[in-house]
Amino acid sequence: MRWFIVLAALLLAACAARKPRPTTPLPEPQLPSPVVDDTRLPQAQRYRQQKDGEAPGARMDVSTLVEPVPKAEARARYGNKSPYTVLGKSYRVLEHVDNYHERGIASWYGNKFHGYMTSSLEPYDMYQFSAAHKTLPLPSYVRVTNLENRKSVVVRVNDRGPFHENRLIDLSYAAAVRIGIWPKGTGLVDVQVLQPGREHAAENTSATVQAAPLHARIFLQLGAFSDRANAQRMVERIERERLGQVSILTARVESREVHRVRLGPLESVDAADLLIKRIKRLGLGMPRVAIDE
Repeated sequence: MRWFIVLAALLLAACAARKPRPTTPLPEPQLPSPVVDDTRLPQAQRYRQQKDGEAPGARMDVSTLVEPVPKAEARARYGNKSPYTVLGKSYRVLEHVDNYHERGIASWYGNKFHGYMTSSLEPYDMYQFSAAHKTLPLPSYVRVTNLENRKSVVVRVNDRGPFHENRLIDLSYAAAVRIGIWPKGTGLVDVQVLQPGREHAAENTSATVQAAPLHARIFLQLGAFSDRANAQRMVERIERERLGQVSILTARVESREVHRVRLGPLESVDAADLLIKRIKRLGLGMPRVAIDE
């Protein structure tokens, strides 16, 4: 009996000294893999996605985002080469932009490019107010106003594009949502450069301006002539091809008359795109988009 008690005590002591068996550790949470962005690759191979769009999940509330405040910045080391060539066409970066003010068609870009490097080698963030432009210095600050609803936003231009024909500016997803261009994909806009410290740079542009929307109309300009007879010959050619309503708009530029031949007004950006393709097939050159009220 004494022997049994000693044996039991020894067994209990051994169990107490034994270390608990380790449990299988839980796997570490997997973070999204970083974007591998080889800028040496051609565009067709550089991005994971083939199609662009908004990010999956709930749509972001951009009303809480803060617009960038224009400030003095040195020109970016990358993205300001001038001239540069894309898809066989050359572009020259503007030297002076104080008086830059232009109207045209805006588009937007989103999830396909999110996290990839812009032309200035800054990561593109679709949830910030930024934009791409073909000729403005990088970086630049501009106010973009939707001519159809008067909403506007200040964006920092840090990328090149859009290289789709007859597009003036490519907005980030957040900027496009802010001014109401996101649903349709394109919109008619007014783009004005903002300089640091100027009064217009401090205006609150996040809300809709309390004014009636502009009745913006799209025209295609096929040429500008100093000789009205040449403009009239272009009109006759357009009428023979039955391209649509055509007119001559005469204006005085630096003490001389300029006669602009224009088609329109057109009902939409899509209609303009289709007509541009037809004009090019006829050998009439590349028309320029003009936006009038």
